[in-house]
Amino acid sequence: MEAKAISRHVRQSARKIRQVADMVRGKDIEAALNILHFNNKKASFAVEKTVRSAVANLINSDSGSGIHPEDLYLKSIFIDEGPTARRYRAGAMGRASIIRKRTSHISVVVAAKNEKKETAK
Repeated sequence: MEAKAISRHVRQSARKIRQVADMVRGKDIEAALNILHFNNKKASFAVEKTVRSAVANLINSDSGSGIHPEDLYLKSIFIDEGPTARRYRAGAMGRASIIRKRTSHISVVVAAKNEKKETAK
């Protein structure tokens, strides 16, 4: 049993969010949420919100009604680049220099721990 949540167009570069995602990949939900909540990187807020959404999606689904959040783990988390907004700023000698405002898409999949043991066999 697993559930997925996606946050799209998060206004931060994928590289910075991947640093936070690497800290929690494969961990239990409780440990991952503690790491994200007490980490002081800006990306932690967006990743934590997406993880909480994935947990809520699983618990509120028909097949996940008897599952507790303690019985879940982060099956996968990956960060993709979103569209880049391009803005221009006045440069030297009448030129225009480009400013790239990058965005990202965060995808999180959570699953029950008993599935983790079954796939290992």
